[in-house]
Amino acid sequence: MTIGIIAVSVLFMLLGMAVQFRLKSKFSEYSKVPTSSGLSGQEVAQKMLRDNGIYDVQVTSVEGALTDHYNPLNKTVNLSADVYAGRSVASAAIAAHECGHAVQHATAYSMLMVRSKLVPAVQISSTLSQWVIIAGLGFMGFGGGNPTILLIGIVLFAVTTLFTLITLPVEFDASARALTWLNTAKITTAPEKEKAKDALKWAALTYVVAALASIAMLVQYILIYQNRSRD
Repeated sequence: MTIGIIAVSVLFMLLGMAVQFRLKSKFSEYSKVPTSSGLSGQEVAQKMLRDNGIYDVQVTSVEGALTDHYNPLNKTVNLSADVYAGRSVASAAIAAHECGHAVQHATAYSMLMVRSKLVPAVQISSTLSQWVIIAGLGFMGFGGGNPTILLIGIVLFAVTTLFTLITLPVEFDASARALTWLNTAKITTAPEKEKAKDALKWAALTYVVAALASIAMLVQYILIYQNRSRD
């Protein structure tokens, strides 16, 4: 069964790398396509926030590539330098997506609220689960052992899996809000919107792969627990 765990890990690692490669390729492609509005990522973000009646969120520039994120703790939309200054379809799509999270926060979007409440538990479970599972497998390897430690590890890992699943509707909703606004605010034309949609689709797929990988690993651990418990 441990071979199964290794196989699943390798499979999803390769799949994740493929999606990341495709994502970077798409954003590189669409970074060369200017929007008809000519707005920079910073300007797109500021306009979307204002259009949604949000005036207490700051738009800042951060280092790195594809490091864009919304921080609900200090209410900042953080855009990577290329997105912040860029005037392309890719910049507009990313900036609007991150502002989509700010709109979710401002409107108390239910799935975002649930996700936020899970963060403290996930910080603990993501740190401890693998170590507890390894310890549980180790103890069970010596004469069968007590499977309780492994079960505790599985429960901890299940919290992380739940978090990855809840993240999906949060990300999909942010993209949907972004694309709708880009169209209604006339930031992008119809052809430009399709490119923005394509870029955000590949970004969303990274979360889908992460969720599927977590589910697959959880199932593997449960099967190991069930098999060892019968021994």
